[in-house]
Amino acid sequence: MNVYYHTQYNIDLGILNRLHPFDGVKFSRIYKEISRLPQINIKQPDGPTSHNIIDNFVNDLLQRLLSSKRYILNALEVPYIPFIPFSWVDKHILVPMRWGVKGTIEASKDALNGTNSWNLSGGYHHASPNSAEGFCIYNDVGIAYETHLKSGDIAKNDRVLIVDVDAHHGNGNAHTFMGNNNVTILDVYNDDIYPQSPYTKRRVDISVQLHKGVTGHEYIKAINDALNKLEGNFRIAFVIAGTDVLASDPLGGFKLSIKDCANRDALVFEKLKALSIPSVFLGGGGYSKNSTKAIVKSISNLYSN
Repeated sequence: MNVYYHTQYNIDLGILNRLHPFDGVKFSRIYKEISRLPQINIKQPDGPTSHNIIDNFVNDLLQRLLSSKRYILNALEVPYIPFIPFSWVDKHILVPMRWGVKGTIEASKDALNGTNSWNLSGGYHHASPNSAEGFCIYNDVGIAYETHLKSGDIAKNDRVLIVDVDAHHGNGNAHTFMGNNNVTILDVYNDDIYPQSPYTKRRVDISVQLHKGVTGHEYIKAINDALNKLEGNFRIAFVIAGTDVLASDPLGGFKLSIKDCANRDALVFEKLKALSIPSVFLGGGGYSKNSTKAIVKSISNLYSN
């Protein structure tokens, strides 16, 4: 497995970090821990995804909105800050996210070429070609998919799988692939929390709607049952491996331990491997200090197996 990381992934807002629970600098701590693993192959994306690639993916209205500071801050769920210029928001938040998108593109290309990968960033499953929301500005899975279609790494009729085990429903991915029957979405989420979108929930092919307070045992069983429903051949699986399922997370509402979270990722990885589906794991959400520990444990487990 390759692991993608770059120092540019880190979103460090200084004192403004307090405006949102997401720990934007956890990527550096994860890298520090996993770099000690023997024979780990850490790769760096060669740069941020270009504006041209993003502009070709999003619709005309969103293309204009992505240059609006008010729109971006609203999508990031932070208060409007008059004295901060758009250039500061772009440098400290949007550029790191564009690096994350490029990580997803390159990590998924590795998977398509036979090497499973993990991008520490990415997993922006609330964004779509039509909107940015939920601390997700660019839909990296959709952009990666379109990039690989254009390059020929994915054929138009290839089946693609999204396994979303973030605590939140991936409404952006559902929007992105609303009319694409070649993309199968398996989504396990807390139905009691954001986003409450019946329209996008209906797009999910294998839907596991859980509720607040779910324990690790119940959660793992639900995922296992869902994975057992997969049929047919898939060219690649994108896994949204959010750690907001942890009991310590202020937003997810689930009761998983760090060990539960690592076991979840191992289960998904092994199931996909058994089905001969190459996979790329993506960061997704995670809003507690234990997020770093959970990701490190998951990657360590996969390297030890």
